Amino acid sequence: IRTFHNLQGHSSGSLSQKFYKRQEAIWELFTSECVYFMDQLMVLKEVFLATLTDLRARNCLLDVDTWRLFANLNELCLVSFGFLNNLFRVIKDTLGISEGGGPTLLELLSKVFKESVCHCLQKYCLNYSAALIYLDGLKHREDFGSYVKWCERHKQCRRLQLRDLLVAPLQRLTRYPLLLRNIAKRLETDDEVQGLQSVAEQVDTAICDLEGKVKWLDNYQVVKLLRDTLVWLPVWERDKRAFIPENLKHLLKAVTLENLISHRSLLHEGKLVLTANTKLIDVYLFLFDEFLLITKIKRNKRCKPNPLRLPQNQELEQLLKEGCTFTVVDQPVSLDRLQLKNIDQLNASTSGLPLSFIIMHQNRYQQCIGAFILQAPSETAKRAWMTKIEDAVSALLKHDSLQLQHKSASLWLESSQI
Repeated sequence: IRTFHNLQGHSSGSLSQKFYKRQEAIWELFTSECVYFMDQLMVLKEVFLATLTDLRARNCLLDVDTWRLFANLNELCLVSFGFLNNLFRVIKDTLGISEGGGPTLLELLSKVFKESVCHCLQKYCLNYSAALIYLDGLKHREDFGSYVKWCERHKQCRRLQLRDLLVAPLQRLTRYPLLLRNIAKRLETDDEVQGLQSVAEQVDTAICDLEGKVKWLDNYQVVKLLRDTLVWLPVWERDKRAFIPENLKHLLKAVTLENLISHRSLLHEGKLVLTANTKLIDVYLFLFDEFLLITKIKRNKRCKPNPLRLPQNQELEQLLKEGCTFTVVDQPVSLDRLQLKNIDQLNASTSGLPLSFIIMHQNRYQQCIGAFILQAPSETAKRAWMTKIEDAVSALLKHDSLQLQHKSASLWLESSQI
């Protein structure tokens, strides 16, 4: 790199200003890739992965899964190194330092991003969320903690922690479109500009596709954990008026709602207070894309409630770690049967229910079969819940309406053909 920098400085005097700006943009892509490869990928590989591999060879940390932590890190290193070598040749060809005959800049970037870079980074990024969860699960272990501390003290880490290095490929992927468009602005012909813009758009598409997959995976992991902690009470326990003889209860036990959430999207969740007669009950709400679950938290006897108020995204994770279960109150409230009522400040003060709102559960005949008065911890939380519920209801009704239109159109088409 130092040799090439000297060559670039030597040649810059004979280059036109426009050509020099273009080379400067290409050089930025090259040098930033060098930093990414040398200071991040290779540190992960040579310090963390190599040390862990060596420890495992010495019968230490044998139960630590290297793939779950580092995924396809070796592949990332090979792809980045190959990209650097090829880009270096293209730069030398452009400056007339070498004899040429290799691919053009546009050919190289189109090939590299289409065939290796995007695919390889997507594979790594899809494992990233799981890697962080796995890392958090290992942190309490003394042997693993000693390994991480030893690695992070290594001079090559430059005071960066393992988490800082693990996120580097995600950050690199999001930076590629900026670097590519910066080069495209300085190209001469329209074909070159359009070609490089299409490469940048291809990376944008890969990022958007990845965002959807990562979001789906995160939701899948939470829902999978939640499915095993939800408790669905049988009808004779949920409704004391229901009488089922003991010899007939086995007929109803076969009916289970555990799979109800398996393929749903969790939109919002959090802790609220439910007003029941003269009591206030701590409940945890789960808003899915088709229904709302109101649950009571049942804590593991060995775990004490955390006195600290955690951020919402960490609260559920903490409860799951403590082994809590969530007993469903009443029944799922379908969003197309849900009515949301705000309790204004005057009525809230009169009734002694500050920061509250009402959820009404209606049947198909518009009769109210359930009403829940819920109190939020703050005005911000109350507004957030009401907005999320209203948006979810609107989205479901819109989806159902489109499906009905599509069904009606297909029926009309069939009848006209008949």
